[in-house]
Amino acid sequence: MTWTSAFGKASSVLLYAIVRGLALTKISPNVLTFMGLVINTVAALLFGYASGDDHWKMFLYAGLVIFGAGIFDMVDGRVARATNQVTVFGAFFDSVIDRYSDVALFFGLLVFYARGNHFFYLVLVAFVMVSSVMVSYTRARAESLIGSCKVGFMERPERVVLVIIGALFARWGAMAPVLWVLAVLSTITIIHRIAYTYQQTRIIDLKAAEEAAAAAHQQEVAASKADGNKPQSAKGKGPQQIPSFN
Repeated sequence: MTWTSAFGKASSVLLYAIVRGLALTKISPNVLTFMGLVINTVAALLFGYASGDDHWKMFLYAGLVIFGAGIFDMVDGRVARATNQVTVFGAFFDSVIDRYSDVALFFGLLVFYARGNHFFYLVLVAFVMVSSVMVSYTRARAESLIGSCKVGFMERPERVVLVIIGALFARWGAMAPVLWVLAVLSTITIIHRIAYTYQQTRIIDLKAAEEAAAAAHQQEVAASKADGNKPQSAKGKGPQQIPSFN
């Protein structure tokens, strides 16, 4: 057994123990989801409060807090399945709260760069924040049209991992390159999903057009058969003469 497989097995055992413990409390999975938002908000406050040369300390604390919030993101769905509380609303609620969590973290970074008068990175964080929302929106909107749109790399887990890396290694200036990576890869993911959705909708539109043409052809054939079965009036005959008795 390699060390990676051993680590993965140990992590699975720990996660299972956490899920089992939470399941015994009968806690609602939606409460766990909301707790994740609260913890991420604390991390956002730490980002916004950071300032000066010692800002990396607050970033370090924020990274650890985000890591803790990630536990709730991992267990809420598992607890729902373990306690037979899986609902359609639960999936919707989890998705909405995830968007708020993302925006909260980036908003904290916005406050940090605004307080430090770093206008360029203020704009960059704003762009990353909008891109993160658009990555999720393009998938949700596409899947309402084509069923599935899981293409692209920069999903929420990847964003969270990158933000944690930037926060933990902020002492060495890791957050700036992390923001650039997020901006570029999020934009690529959005473009990829737009292109994929365009291709799939073209296929759907062409199929619909073919089905409409086939239906129209069948109607024409049925109409021609109906006309052929009607009795035809005699040709070449004039109007019937009425005999005169004068």
